[in-house]
Amino acid sequence: MFSGIVEEAATVTKIEKERGNVHLTLKCSYTDELKIDQSISHNGVCLTVVSIEDGTYTVTAIGETLEKSNLGLLKEGDKVNLERSMLMNGRLDGHIVQGHVDQTAECVELKEAYGSWYYTFKYDINKELAKQGYMTVEKGSVTVNGVSLTVINARDDRFTVAIIPYTYEYTNFHQIKPGTVVNLEFDILGKYISRILELREL
Repeated sequence: MFSGIVEEAATVTKIEKERGNVHLTLKCSYTDELKIDQSISHNGVCLTVVSIEDGTYTVTAIGETLEKSNLGLLKEGDKVNLERSMLMNGRLDGHIVQGHVDQTAECVELKEAYGSWYYTFKYDINKELAKQGYMTVEKGSVTVNGVSLTVINARDDRFTVAIIPYTYEYTNFHQIKPGTVVNLEFDILGKYISRILELREL
């Protein structure tokens, strides 16, 4: 379980493909604090540490993960948003994030506004899944590349988020531009409520 508060943007140092899987090796400031089998959110995707060596660590993304996320598009040198799992006695500064990416979206517009930035993302809408909460709502929560954000200007297939200078600098949002593919996780509370209401109608 995560909160969507990114700790650091790590650097991809090596990418190795093995049949349908991809092994990603990354370097971050707290590599020496990690341990094998630990769960870490990478651009919003929960992955398990499988090895630690020479100041770097490695995780493995399977085919389904690569299909539903942007991890398969990563290149060496790219920045990846990291968050270690949430402590149960800590504050929930963002919102409840599972680390289960629902789908990708594309940045279709970027506007700078007096030191902050507005990003608009477009995603494929599935009406049946939308009925189950796979959508955004005005002032609701959404996770973009692992970052907990507040939705503005929600539409059927797109939404906008505002990024402050701190988030812009310390996450990989400074690398996002029109055409960039990002990971989305819709709000789990909205999914449960939508699904319960749907089942009550049966």
